[in-house]
Amino acid sequence: MYIPPRICSRHLRQILRKTFCRLSSTTSQDVPHVCIVGSGPAGFYTAQQILKGHPAAKVDILEKLPVPFGLVRFGVAPDHPEVKNVIHTFTTTARNERCTFMGNVEVGKDVFVEDLQRAYTAVVLSYGADDDRTLAIKGENASNVISARSFVGWFNGLPQDRELSVDLDVENVVILGQGNVALDVARILLTPINILQKTDISQHALEALSRSRVKKVYLVGRRGPLQVAFTIKELREMTRLPGCRPVIHKDDVYNLNQVIKDLPRPRKRLTELLYKTSMETSDADASLWAQASKEWELRFRLSPTEIIEKAGKVTGVKFCVNQLQGDDLVNKSAVSTEETEDIECGLVFRSIGYKSVPIDLGLPFDERKGIIPNNKGRVLDRPGLYCSGWVSTGPVGVILNTMTGGFETGKIILKDLSEGVLSTEGKQGNQMIKDVLQSSGKQIVTFSDWDKIDEEEIRRGTVIGKPREKIVDISELLKVAHT
Repeated sequence: MYIPPRICSRHLRQILRKTFCRLSSTTSQDVPHVCIVGSGPAGFYTAQQILKGHPAAKVDILEKLPVPFGLVRFGVAPDHPEVKNVIHTFTTTARNERCTFMGNVEVGKDVFVEDLQRAYTAVVLSYGADDDRTLAIKGENASNVISARSFVGWFNGLPQDRELSVDLDVENVVILGQGNVALDVARILLTPINILQKTDISQHALEALSRSRVKKVYLVGRRGPLQVAFTIKELREMTRLPGCRPVIHKDDVYNLNQVIKDLPRPRKRLTELLYKTSMETSDADASLWAQASKEWELRFRLSPTEIIEKAGKVTGVKFCVNQLQGDDLVNKSAVSTEETEDIECGLVFRSIGYKSVPIDLGLPFDERKGIIPNNKGRVLDRPGLYCSGWVSTGPVGVILNTMTGGFETGKIILKDLSEGVLSTEGKQGNQMIKDVLQSSGKQIVTFSDWDKIDEEEIRRGTVIGKPREKIVDISELLKVAHT
């Protein structure tokens, strides 16, 4: 949304302070006002806990996009609709009469953390991890070397990634990383179009994938099969991918059956599946895979040292071969050797982890760890400021872990309220913030506005035989919201 030039950051702060003084002079009610920045799982689970645990608390959820749900909408693969069922729980929370959703509001630009702290009893930062870790190797900035995070945003309709340039006119793809996101990327690249077109994958991605020549995907990790970060559900899906065969080299897994009994249960089941897929192939699987026209391959103990280019195009990746060291079966470290190996490819995805970034210059932030420094959700040296989710812990775990973390942060805030650590005096919540945003001409998207977007996306999807067709342009989202 266009903001008149006369409304700059300094003027916004002046407006905030004047509004705060005016509102503070009114009769104060003993009602805690809590602001949550970010409407992904961490934000909603924190809000749920606070609303459940305090009969009078009011919660405002601020989101920089015009649409809610964060990584559930933009991070979950389109062929995993069951994972998105948590949206029903989040919607119930958003419709609570003591909860207010305010979309299209960017903290650090439209309003600032210190100003939120003036308006709210407590402020919770739950805005996730919007950046990705890099390799710092030669050729990493080549045109067809792409962040897995951006690619996921591209096929999931994230507005900032809709113009991502992805050249799928290649046969071989290398994915650097062996986590669930890496498997999501591989699966989307290899899944038959007739399956994808029944999901809510963005139409621009579906059209590009329908023209793809990709036949083989390498998933490369720097350590061994006992250290892979993906989970058994995602691996099992990959072994059952129609028209596609798995390649897991026997030399990498032949001795795993000797250590399986000593592994923790989740790792044990995963390792058993890796072993059986390679060493104990059934006749049915062998017959099915023999007819496959595509394949994916796991490669271990390789660290990328260079992206190889020719005439401006990616032609492969050079790797250093690693040895594993350490007494622990699982927690081994990779040590490079002088041996190298090249894998030919025309497209490379970097999938080595996400990281958070500071959204406000006045925000405490640990650049090395990529998190807000905190103790059990309480931001260090900033009373009344909290955090939850990946910005608190780093990008680890799945939605269940995020739920647990969000609940814990919510309980910490409730505890601080009950012990009188947090003051409600003069805190008027969104009444103050809305004045500022409206003064700057900002269009706020309410949850009722989101309902209009939701209905329109479902309508568009129905027309083309999909559960929904996401709107990927911010201006169009705002137009639909305010029609």
